[in-house]
Amino acid sequence: MTAILFFLLALLFLLNTPIAVAIGASTAAAFLIKGDANMMLVAQRMYGGADSFPLMAVPLFMTAGVLMETGGISRRLVAFAESLVGWLPGGLAAVSIVSAMFFAGISGSAAADTAAVGAILIPAMVKNGYSRRYSGAVQAAAGSIGVIIPPSIPMIIFGVLTGASIGKLFAAGILPGLLMGVTLIIVALYIAKRQGFTNRTPFAWATVWRTGKGAFLALGAPLLILGGILGGIFTATESAAVAVIYAMVVGLGVYRELKLKALPQLFINAAITASVIMFIITQATVFSWFLTIEQIPQAIAGTVLGLTDNPLLLLLLVNCVLLVAGTFLETTAALILLVPVITPMLPSLGIDIVQLGAIVVTNLAIGMLTPPMGVCLIVSCGLSESSLTRISRSVLPFLAALLIDLLLITFWSPLTMWIPSMVN
Repeated sequence: MTAILFFLLALLFLLNTPIAVAIGASTAAAFLIKGDANMMLVAQRMYGGADSFPLMAVPLFMTAGVLMETGGISRRLVAFAESLVGWLPGGLAAVSIVSAMFFAGISGSAAADTAAVGAILIPAMVKNGYSRRYSGAVQAAAGSIGVIIPPSIPMIIFGVLTGASIGKLFAAGILPGLLMGVTLIIVALYIAKRQGFTNRTPFAWATVWRTGKGAFLALGAPLLILGGILGGIFTATESAAVAVIYAMVVGLGVYRELKLKALPQLFINAAITASVIMFIITQATVFSWFLTIEQIPQAIAGTVLGLTDNPLLLLLLVNCVLLVAGTFLETTAALILLVPVITPMLPSLGIDIVQLGAIVVTNLAIGMLTPPMGVCLIVSCGLSESSLTRISRSVLPFLAALLIDLLLITFWSPLTMWIPSMVN
C-alpha cells in the first residue's frame, strides 16, 4: 500500500496535477484499493483537518497583511528602512532586506513579503542602476525571512501538526530571523560593491526621525502581535484577529489610504489565497491519517535510525531531506507530508520540539529560493521582469549564506531556544 500511495502521488506530480488534488486523489485511490475503509471517513477527516481553532490564524494573518500593504504601511516601512541603512554602499539592497524584515513581522507569508516590498524596491533598484536579476535575487532572498520572523504561517501549521506551543515557535524564530537578515545584508553589500552598485542615500538624523514617526504605527503591528503572544495576553489566533482590527484602524482612520469601498475586494482576495492553503491542509490531513494507519512514519523513522544513532548525523540527514523537499513541494504540503515522518525521530535527535519547528521552517524557507517551487523566486521574476534562470544564478550567494545560518540554527540550540525559554 505504501508503494502504491507514493507511486500514485509521484505520477500525479509528474503530470503537473495541482498539489492538493494530487495528494487527495492518491490517498483516496489508496483507500479504494485497500478495500476495507469507509470513504465517509475520508470526508470526515478532511473536515476535521480544517476544523481547527489555531488554523483560523492563517486567513486572519493573510487578511492583516493585505490590509496593511494597501493601507500604506509597507511604503512607510520602506522609507524608514532607507533612512536607517540607505547610506551603505549599495544601500538599496540593504533597504530591501530590512524592509522585508519589518514586513515579516506583519504578514507571516514569504510570498506576501516579497510582493509587498518588491513592488516598491525592485523598480527603485533598477532605476538606480542595479541589474534586474540582482534586484530580483535580493528581494527573493529577503522575502524568505517572512516565514521565520514571527508571525509565521508555516509555524502555525507545524504547531497544529505536533501540538507544540505556537507562541514558543514564534519566539524561536526571532533570533534566527535577525541572523538571516544580517547575513543577507552582508552578502548583498559585498556583491553590490564588487559589481559597482554603489548608489546610497545620505544619512541624516532628521530623516530618521521623520520617517520613524511616519512608520511608528506600522511598526506597532509586530510589537502588538509579539508582545501580546509572548506576554500571555492572547493566543496566536487571537493576535491575528487583533492584527486585522489594528490594520483597519490604522489604514482607515490614521493613514486614510485604505478606503471602505475597497474592503470587500481585499477580503475576497485574502479569502481566495487562504482557501488554497486550507484546501491543501484538508487533503494532506487525510494523507497523514493514511500514513498513520499504515504505520509508514514509524517504518521510515526506523529505517533512518538504523543508518546511524549519532544525533548530529541524524540532524544533517533530516536537513538534507527537508532541503530537497522544499525544492519540489509547496511549503504547506511539505510540512504536512514530512512532519509526521520526522517527529517519531525526535527522541533520537536530542532536541526540543520547538527547535525542530525552527529547523523545519528554516529549511522550507530556503526552499522558497530554489526552482521549480521557489515561490519567492517566482514572485521576484514577475516584479523584476527577469527570467527564472538568471535570477536563480544571482541568488546562489544568498543561498550559500542561508545554508551557513541553517547549520547554526540546527546545532547551536541557544539561537532558537533562548527566547522561548522565557515564555510561559
